[in-house]
Amino acid sequence: MTWPAPVTLENRYVRLKPLNQEHAPALAKAAASLGDPWYTGIPQDVPAEITKRLGQSDMQPFAVLLPDGRPVGMTTYCNTDQNNARVEIGATWLSREVQRSSVNTAMKYLMLHHAFEKLSCNVVEFRTHRLNRQSRAAIERLGAQLDGILRNHVIMPNGTLRDTAVYSIIATEWPAVKAHLTAKLP
Repeated sequence: MTWPAPVTLENRYVRLKPLNQEHAPALAKAAASLGDPWYTGIPQDVPAEITKRLGQSDMQPFAVLLPDGRPVGMTTYCNTDQNNARVEIGATWLSREVQRSSVNTAMKYLMLHHAFEKLSCNVVEFRTHRLNRQSRAAIERLGAQLDGILRNHVIMPNGTLRDTAVYSIIATEWPAVKAHLTAKLP
């Protein structure tokens, strides 16, 4: 049985739908708006990326859609561990047009709410390149705490070594984080 089970999550800002190939054409356009930054993985072949994500047993991938139904990115529950009640929210990217808008906060709120209040997670983790300042700032704005840096953790597609910044929110922190995120979403 897949954990977490596929689910659609939505609020007035964003809808997260289980990812499938019908999202590929719009997501390819959204991904193209970002170019190919060296420090993160923006898919250059979106159909292949969707197939890869759907084929992983420890992933529950979502297409990020605006309220009008237009796909603008991807996000994933990954490295899921039902026995230890933990998930990572990652492999996230958003088109340039919605960056620095309420979309990221709204989708993270939905995923955190689901993880803590429906899946009864003990912890939700976030990981990003140590040098990805934009991503690290966004994770910190959510209320996640830096757990540490995994040095030379991943070999990037360009052959460089990635130091991974690991963040988390634990279940006892969720009520305060929830109040903070609710206040940020007018």
